[in-house]
Amino acid sequence: METRTQFTVRLADWSADREALREVRGRVFVEEQGVPAELEHDDNDPVAIHVIAEDPAGQPVGTGRLLISGQIGRMAVLPAWRHRGVGHALMEALLAEAASRALPPFLNAQQTAVKFYSDFGFSPVGAEFTEAGIIHRRMEKKVD
Repeated sequence: METRTQFTVRLADWSADREALREVRGRVFVEEQGVPAELEHDDNDPVAIHVIAEDPAGQPVGTGRLLISGQIGRMAVLPAWRHRGVGHALMEALLAEAASRALPPFLNAQQTAVKFYSDFGFSPVGAEFTEAGIIHRRMEKKVD
């Protein structure tokens, strides 16, 4: 039987939560995966819709963002919090935000995460491609 440590997911405010969001993304993408920091940060952040997962002490453990194009990205969960429902909760929050704005959700999934996104109804589109040295696949979700 798995015991889950509690966490919360909420909409983040870029100006107030920027450091927490960057901390999680920096640890996952830059430190763990070797993505150059200059590629990880972009001009979309200030205008994107961000979600953040926090532990009971209010420390950030995961994040993701939604662009006005409908693109979901920058999904990152700290290693100690993986396989505990954090990514699932972040994705549900982002999909709810996309639906509330009538945005057709799509994403560029790292090849290792294709199954995760497939579980949410995303389907691969087109060929694999390399971004920041990592194999990705565009995925789209049909909405009714």
